[in-house]
Amino acid sequence: MRVLAGLALAAAMGASGPGGAGPQLAQANAALQAGEADKALALLNPLALPGGKAEAFNLKCRVEYTLEQWDRAASDCEQAVKLDGENSVDHMWLARALGEKASRASFLNAYSLAKRVRAEMEEAVRLDPRNADALADLGEFYYSAPAVVGGGTDKAEGVAAKLEKIDPASAHELRGHIAEERKDYGAAERELKQAIAGSAHPASQWMTLAGFYRHRERWTEMESAVHSGESAAERDKRAGVALFNGALLLIKTNRDPARAAKMLESYLAGSAKTEEAPAFVAHTGLARLKQQLGDAAAASRERNAALALAREYKPAQDLKH
Repeated sequence: MRVLAGLALAAAMGASGPGGAGPQLAQANAALQAGEADKALALLNPLALPGGKAEAFNLKCRVEYTLEQWDRAASDCEQAVKLDGENSVDHMWLARALGEKASRASFLNAYSLAKRVRAEMEEAVRLDPRNADALADLGEFYYSAPAVVGGGTDKAEGVAAKLEKIDPASAHELRGHIAEERKDYGAAERELKQAIAGSAHPASQWMTLAGFYRHRERWTEMESAVHSGESAAERDKRAGVALFNGALLLIKTNRDPARAAKMLESYLAGSAKTEEAPAFVAHTGLARLKQQLGDAAAASRERNAALALAREYKPAQDLKH
């Protein structure tokens, strides 16, 4: 997830006017960005808010998406699209929710869902050709999906060319992923480094490069890229999500748990929380790290903090007391 969708929703909410649903939706969106899932859902029920029904369904879908409730998310995003079929952001989020469902479905269901994902992504781009988030999503689909459902790296290259005019750093990142898919690892690394060089906020691009090194099992370079991303995030208060992503890389590779814990603590203490990195997920990851580091009391506090924000978040529920 990226930030454009949140900005687009904020603009839509502002258009509701003082007599519409704007203020309540704005509060729900703020709760989502802060990782307060339960508060956001409470503000979104009932959904029949005056002047903002489609926006409410979209926002409810996104809260459920952070909670990893893919069926509910897809259902609510589908309702948003039915109510406002000309909204690029609604189609983009429906595609994302359907994509998560497809990744967990049986082969036959995944095939039909993947075709729907592609159709929704293409519609999001058609409705707003300057929606950089939708373009990046579509490019990812094309390079990672098989041809039988409409994938293809050549198609992804075409998306990268369009993205370059809107967000050059993201275009380099997309081309890096395309090159990696083609097993041209030297070109992939060069493109990802160009994304860092061309970004005004490079912390996240450093973490993307670290992810590439992880795939190649270049562990020393991965950790170095994570450290560079951490340093960049410390200089850019809007780049908190990079701390979250870097910590997850360290957790997944079972490396430097103390540093991963520090990065999550820094993210949670900062003012740049986002739905891309839900606070309750950060607390859950931090609880696991504290358990690993032998601090049972801290682990319990972090688990409780996660559940206080999102009582239905199953990974937090499943943690040992």
